Amino acid sequence: MTTPMQAGAYAATPAPGVAAARAMDLSKVYGQGETKVVALDQVSVEFRQAQFTAIMGPSGSGKSTLMHCMAGLDTISSGSARIGDTELTSLKDKKLTQLRRDRIGFIFQAFNLLPTLTGLENITLPMDIAGRKPDPQWMDRVIETVGLSGRLKHRPNQLSGGQQQRVAVARALASKPEIIFGDEPTGNLDSRSGAEVLGFLRNSVRELGQTVVMVTHDPVAASYSDRVIFLADGRIVDDMANPTADSVLDRMKAFDGKARTT
Repeated sequence: MTTPMQAGAYAATPAPGVAAARAMDLSKVYGQGETKVVALDQVSVEFRQAQFTAIMGPSGSGKSTLMHCMAGLDTISSGSARIGDTELTSLKDKKLTQLRRDRIGFIFQAFNLLPTLTGLENITLPMDIAGRKPDPQWMDRVIETVGLSGRLKHRPNQLSGGQQQRVAVARALASKPEIIFGDEPTGNLDSRSGAEVLGFLRNSVRELGQTVVMVTHDPVAASYSDRVIFLADGRIVDDMANPTADSVLDRMKAFDGKARTT
């Protein structure tokens, strides 16, 4: 078992390839003075195109904050964050909203569905706003994979929590975005449905060249990825290629052991 390096001593080294998203010396600080909290501390990382990356770490490590900053959902305190060649910190609110709508897919534990729309209308909403028509064959594949074929005319309050999450997953995938950010995307699904969604995310990377970045605490979910980045105390402390559930679990146990001895 590999022991995680001391926090701050590790910098994720990108392999050759085109970056779908990149952070350079990215810091996020909340509050000031005695209430100051450094959520991210000069993080530099690259998420390459056509790769499935999982972000893991103990509670409070900054993993969700990193994803939110990289996705343009939260401002950064210093450093830079890019989607492709676009620097997020240079964008006005309107341009940032347009980028999130047209180039990024989002999957969160909070479903963020509009209660007045049907499942299908929630799935196609981002494309409707952008004036784009969905690819019918791709839509059929997405809907079949997440098991929504018989529920498309139902509104969110007529769906179970797991079904609502499937709608959210389908919405993120439907427009074939440049990059998909998922924050515990299968956290509210049963194991079988979660495995189907994770398998589809993995296949969308391998077969269609999509890029997926997923925050998770689940070693089994992380094992679907090509690469796992580990955070602790707002810094990247390790980077694992070709993860398995066992190797990720061993790494996380090492973090827990370190926390108990410090």
